[in-house]
Amino acid sequence: MTTPVEPATRKRVLKVIFFSLLLDLVRTIWHHPWDRESSRTRKTNYNDKQISFTFILPLFPKLLEFYRNVEAPLDPSAPPSKTLLSSVLGYLNTYKASFARPIDSRYDIVLLGGALGSLFSLLQAIASPIIGHFSDRYGRRTALLLSMTGNILSVLLWVMATDFRTFLASRIVGGLSEGNVQLATAIATDISDPSKRGSTMALIGACFSIAFTFGPALGAWLSSFSTVAANPFATAAGVSLTLIVVETLYLYFCLPETLPALTQKTESTGAQVNGTEAEKKKPATTPAANPTAVQRTNSHFLLNLTHFSFLLFFSGMEFSLPFMTYDLFGYDSAKNGRLLGFVGLIASLLQGGVTRRLPPLLSVRIGVVACLLAFIMLGRITSVLGLYGAAALLATTSATVVTGLNALSSFESHEGERGGKLGMLRSWGQLGRGLGPVLFTSVYWWAGREVAYGIGALGMSWVALLVLYTLKTPPGSERVKTAKVAGSEKKEL
Repeated sequence: MTTPVEPATRKRVLKVIFFSLLLDLVRTIWHHPWDRESSRTRKTNYNDKQISFTFILPLFPKLLEFYRNVEAPLDPSAPPSKTLLSSVLGYLNTYKASFARPIDSRYDIVLLGGALGSLFSLLQAIASPIIGHFSDRYGRRTALLLSMTGNILSVLLWVMATDFRTFLASRIVGGLSEGNVQLATAIATDISDPSKRGSTMALIGACFSIAFTFGPALGAWLSSFSTVAANPFATAAGVSLTLIVVETLYLYFCLPETLPALTQKTESTGAQVNGTEAEKKKPATTPAANPTAVQRTNSHFLLNLTHFSFLLFFSGMEFSLPFMTYDLFGYDSAKNGRLLGFVGLIASLLQGGVTRRLPPLLSVRIGVVACLLAFIMLGRITSVLGLYGAAALLATTSATVVTGLNALSSFESHEGERGGKLGMLRSWGQLGRGLGPVLFTSVYWWAGREVAYGIGALGMSWVALLVLYTLKTPPGSERVKTAKVAGSEKKEL
């Protein structure tokens, strides 16, 4: 059986991972290639991945425009370019030309950003299970520090990215090494008893919302400082590099190992060295050698399928929002930024005050139903008020579903396999996130908004059936009332 983690240790570890995730997400939202126009921000679920993370959201479109102007200029009088970027843009233009409805050239950079975002997600789908299994065998701390090393290399490439090829290499390295969020989730599971696991997962989700609120603005401000002519974004990249190095050092010195198979083995060895002869004769058992059996309530295949299906449709809707708001309301970047800022604010309030108090399965069900209603509304709205109503539903979804699925997956795993199981869950989700935008926007341009969101609503109805009628509540996942000791309540972080 797993030895309960002392409250003081749990609190200390949670503070470490909260602060490190905050730094990492700000850096990553800054440094992650997402599909938005200048000054546009992106909701973060899950899944994916901090203040440094949020920096690149407002920078990414301008960054791609810079590379296009250098390597694939639009001026027809300019000599033809034979760079990697010109080839990629050629394929995207061929894709655009296949639609009956013309796609405005203003979306070229958005489509390119979406293509790179899909590549990043697909690379994470490959890497996440490997990182998870590695953490089960060698420890969370070791896996996290290796992941941070890969992230440092990724950002270092971005600092030196004076051409698109180098920037693409930085994204590939980043996609293959980004394991911070899934490992933080595994650590949170290691140190939390079942009654507190949902609230701990919500705490991790709150990091995303906080980073989403401040990261893009910080990234946009830093982009105004140009220190290297060959790479106008070197200042932002340099600050991102500084943040990730600080984060890595902080984790190295402050984060203890939390994998029970290693921590209990260390405790057992210490007891044998310092104990009596009788104690020395007792065999040392560890979860790795004798793992606690887990009675499966929900199969991991079902949880993975739910995660994949949900993000397949949700990410497609998410990606299409700037196209839809432009077509219906003529929204520019600033107005889209305000819309998504509204989503981030609502999501952070829900995660801090509501989600952390809900059982994981109830949280997932609420979020999926809210997403279904948002699909229905977005296919029919004609007013800005309706748009913001749908955005409030999307905020509810962002604050609940992925957090709840991570908690459910952790309940279905014994302590020696949690890293791998959470890695597989993330892998399936990233696969859905990589495919969703391409499929959804294809339907959007082929058949129009109503058909696209109608199909999306049908798809989310399928997900709703999964979570309402096939998923069950694992034993121990229901929250219990806190006990009162000496007239005062025990408070959890």
